[in-house]
Amino acid sequence: MIRYEDVHLDFSGKAVFSGFNLKVSENEKLLISGPSGCGKTTLFRILLGFEKVDAGRVFCGDLEVTAPNIRAIRNQLFYLSQDIDFRNAPVAAVLDEIFSFEANRDIKPVRAPQRQYMQLLELEDELLKQNMPELSGGERQRLGLLVCFMLNRPIWLLDEPTASLDKDLRKKLLDHVMAAKKTVIIISHDNIWRQCDTCQIERWS
Repeated sequence: MIRYEDVHLDFSGKAVFSGFNLKVSENEKLLISGPSGCGKTTLFRILLGFEKVDAGRVFCGDLEVTAPNIRAIRNQLFYLSQDIDFRNAPVAAVLDEIFSFEANRDIKPVRAPQRQYMQLLELEDELLKQNMPELSGGERQRLGLLVCFMLNRPIWLLDEPTASLDKDLRKKLLDHVMAAKKTVIIISHDNIWRQCDTCQIERWS
């Protein structure tokens, strides 16, 4: 599903990756941990086409990460960043706008799944009437996860997805992610992910 082959990348003369290889199979769940600055988030940015490697090749399915392929690749991915940035508007309007984007027009969000996911993420219906700046960091994070679940893309890239969640909600999210028939790469320092036997752990420094 995802392959990094002999990847080399330097920032300001410092090697971030040198001969890096990684393969993630379809529906596999992979946890990546390591110290800040070791290149964890850069792996996501490479796959999304936001960073260009100095050498090596990266594939998503049968498509190599190149400019002609990047739109098709991004349509297979959902990226939850640490700094979730929604525009200043009512939450319901922002959700409607997301599903109006060209890549998402064939997706028909219906109220039943949305309500189900909102209950899972402990989001009240009243939140849909609020403006984005009124939301807490935890609410924005859960809203990002709501969009992830509703878009239903085959590959999830989750960067510190439990950082602002309480213990009970973290466990609910763990169970949901591990049960999903999705390829999931998780960047996290949260030990809750290490409780899952099906999640492989990759570390480097």
